[in-house]
Amino acid sequence: MWLAKNWKDYEVIDCSGGEKLERWGDYLLVRPDPQVIWDTPRTEAGWRKPNGHYHRSAKGGGEWEFFDLPEQWQIRYKDLTFNLKPFSFKHTGLFPEQAANWDWFSAKIKQANRSVKVLNLFAYTGGATLAAAAAGASVTHVDASKGMVTWAKENAVSSGLGDAPIRWLVDDCVKFAEREIRRGNRYDAIIMDPPSYGRGPKGEIWKIEDAVYPLILLCARLLTEEPLFFLINSYTTGLQPAVLSYMMHTALRQYHGSITADEIGLPVSSNGLVLPCGASGRFEC
Repeated sequence: MWLAKNWKDYEVIDCSGGEKLERWGDYLLVRPDPQVIWDTPRTEAGWRKPNGHYHRSAKGGGEWEFFDLPEQWQIRYKDLTFNLKPFSFKHTGLFPEQAANWDWFSAKIKQANRSVKVLNLFAYTGGATLAAAAAGASVTHVDASKGMVTWAKENAVSSGLGDAPIRWLVDDCVKFAEREIRRGNRYDAIIMDPPSYGRGPKGEIWKIEDAVYPLILLCARLLTEEPLFFLINSYTTGLQPAVLSYMMHTALRQYHGSITADEIGLPVSSNGLVLPCGASGRFEC
């Protein structure tokens, strides 16, 4: 398992009964997590006095309950600064487990000794975009949500990357990839973090089980002749590491490189265990 173990401003303190207790900078949050199917005594004090608690509803969705939590605050990861705020469906605007991948591809960009063009699809609030830009890459950041792209730009400014070579685009990822193929544009590296289900800016339906492999095939046509890496993330239970590996092997077989896939996770500070947080597949030359 690939662990995001280098955080200082974030930690999973404990997990029990379908929820996790987390520290985000100076604030403690309790949020639901479907992986936490065990139930152990909640001895950590934070369980009793969190700053925010997201309660899942039996009817679907849920709502936040706040106890002295600001509308927005910041945390840092190495040289990056992220603006956080609780919003719909339990999220804060950052997936901390992805730091395991940020560290991996940042090292590859720095060691490449050449200019590196990165395409980041389903780029959300820009964690991977900023990590790649900070490592020296030029990045094309694509997300269907205007609000998420605006948030990512704010994170770039907070991280001192407001003038970095980042192209910010609000677009449907599949349609953008198709247009880039027609335009003849190529990238040295591709990152994609597709949702399990979503809609594009014009209502286009995205269902990962049906759409992800055709998108990987499309993106394989966007790679340069000697690509640096290709990263795909999945939070969908059915797309286990072996499935990601097989898709990448079949879609990228014309390139000479190695493919690995594994779970990603976060260490739990109270007991030394690891909370699984999805899977990633990595191609690298």
